[in-house]
Amino acid sequence: MHPAETFELVFTLLLAILALHWFAERAKLPPSVALLVGGGALAFLPGLPVIELDPELVLVLFLPPLLMDGAYYTALAAFRRHSAGILSLAIGAVVFTTLVVGLVVHWLVPALPWAACFALGAIVSPPDAVSARAVLQRVKLPRRLTTLLEGESLLNDASGLVLFRFAVAAALTGSFDAVDASREFGFLAIGGVVVGAVVGGAWTFLLRRLGDETLMILASLILGWAAYLAGEAIHVSGVISTVTAGLVFGWYQHVVFTASVRIRAGAFWHVMVFLMEAMIFILIGLSLRGVLERVGGFETVLATMAVPVVGVIVAMTLARFVWIFGCDAVLALLNRLGFPIDDPLGPRAATVMSWAGMRGVVTLAVALTVPETMPGRDLMLVAAFAAILVTVLLQGTTLGLVIRAANLSDRGVRPALSLAQAEAAVAAAQLVAVRSQAYADDGTLAHPRLLEGFQRRADQAFQNADDEDTFVDEITAHYDLVLEAVRAGRAELVRLHRAHQISDETLHDLERDLDLEELSATAAKSL
Repeated sequence: MHPAETFELVFTLLLAILALHWFAERAKLPPSVALLVGGGALAFLPGLPVIELDPELVLVLFLPPLLMDGAYYTALAAFRRHSAGILSLAIGAVVFTTLVVGLVVHWLVPALPWAACFALGAIVSPPDAVSARAVLQRVKLPRRLTTLLEGESLLNDASGLVLFRFAVAAALTGSFDAVDASREFGFLAIGGVVVGAVVGGAWTFLLRRLGDETLMILASLILGWAAYLAGEAIHVSGVISTVTAGLVFGWYQHVVFTASVRIRAGAFWHVMVFLMEAMIFILIGLSLRGVLERVGGFETVLATMAVPVVGVIVAMTLARFVWIFGCDAVLALLNRLGFPIDDPLGPRAATVMSWAGMRGVVTLAVALTVPETMPGRDLMLVAAFAAILVTVLLQGTTLGLVIRAANLSDRGVRPALSLAQAEAAVAAAQLVAVRSQAYADDGTLAHPRLLEGFQRRADQAFQNADDEDTFVDEITAHYDLVLEAVRAGRAELVRLHRAHQISDETLHDLERDLDLEELSATAAKSL
């Protein structure tokens, strides 16, 4: 393809992303569904070239920044608190699903070697980080479930990739050693943590010394790729390395970034992650044509692969239900026996967790790396794409309904201070700082209005902390009025500029002040 044609194709895809995302918002559909279906429809348009995804490029281009973004915003305390549950999903559920799918595939296709069956199980076993993010952003879950799903999506790709690598090696060489495999898995995981911690710590140290805001934002972008490539270069888990670096960086960014960098970086990351997630789903849809051409078309799929593909999808779905409900039953039994490790999820929460198992880009990318000589390669490609299509279309569109039907309550560990109490503590600290410097050397009050303002803010904050129910209503009304004042100020500013009464420089300076005031009020209102 000519470079100009490649650019035209990318431009067309960006236009398609805009149109499909707009349609999804209007139709109240998950954007991932619209993008996946839209990409699949575009793949068969006359004149459009067949899109061939390079699996290695897809993984290294898209996965690190998306994992980095997820880890950056992860609540580290909650992650540690629920680490046992996260590891149970990220490792236990992936291994269990791999085994179940492998057994079912061998039962349906006895001629396929066991190692190839388990390789297919490893391909479809890990739910996808991008798919999980795309759905979780549009639903509200209790803190514990959100932490479990986000933590699982950050780590399970590593489990699936390692299992796939072992299964492929066993299929091609005819040998497999479970002890060696377990030892290597531990080395990959621990090595990934060490590399990620070193890279994240070094990056944080360097960021403090860059000074320039644009360079700091650029460095934060590069960190995900740096951690992933460093991990892969020394043959440990690049996924775990990236997640660890993101957790380290997310913990220290509060003291490394200035307010300006944090606002600018947040806006930049939001747009970049949106484009990457959207591009992944539309590229998966576009790859449908190439997958079908590789295996001989729809007729071949329906005639020779329909039954095993349906078996794979049913097996991987039921395996997740069995694992989650089984683990929950074990927790309940241990609690009754006097060994309270953690509270059980309960049937309704376990159902939500079990249904939130969408597959995505990692499943397809791994399937595309299957060697040409691997037995059952065509079945793996079709099953991978079908798993993505079915889970995103079915589970992605119905997860919100399942959550609402479950009517879950948030019974997680509550922080020591509520929002209003934390706000009062911050206001008190600010008042102490202002009061200590509000007086001149001779004892006269040098900043009476400033001191009065911070005193009034602290008094109001402590009053709100004592009556939080009234506080919520009052704070909403307060910031609604602030936003109305901002709108009125902006309208007058534009009128003055259009009437040539102020310069462009004055317009931009005052507009920036109003924008920051609006962002602050909107954020405070939404807390």
